Amino acid sequence: MSDCIFCMLAGGEIPTATLYEDDDFRVILDAGPATMGHCLILPKKHYADIYEIPEELLAKAAVLAKKIAIRLTKAMGCDGFNIVQNNKPAAGQTVFHFHIHLIPRYNDDGQNILWKPGKLTDEARDEILAKFAEAGE
Repeated sequence: MSDCIFCMLAGGEIPTATLYEDDDFRVILDAGPATMGHCLILPKKHYADIYEIPEELLAKAAVLAKKIAIRLTKAMGCDGFNIVQNNKPAAGQTVFHFHIHLIPRYNDDGQNILWKPGKLTDEARDEILAKFAEAGE
């Protein structure tokens, strides 16, 4: 997509701080990092979200996320790691080009990438299981 900022970044049309690149992906430092070393895995082809990206490419992205996380942990000496992938506005997606956030975490870094656990009731469990079964593959 010619007007997609992440397409332009992944394609090298806009200069980036690139950590890694291959035929399918470019990994860049996030311009608005949550923590030191926060980066993005961007596919070079445009897919809006997890619903559109081919499974083979998604699998490659997961393997790449692990490799980059291991290397960043070694390089940055972080204490933990968040790997975040948002889909659709309700889930916090703001750029509609599939991407994975790799966020090194440091003790007392002030970030709060967590949620407040709820409770799975028997009724909700049964409803979810029934709806999931109805949805098929």
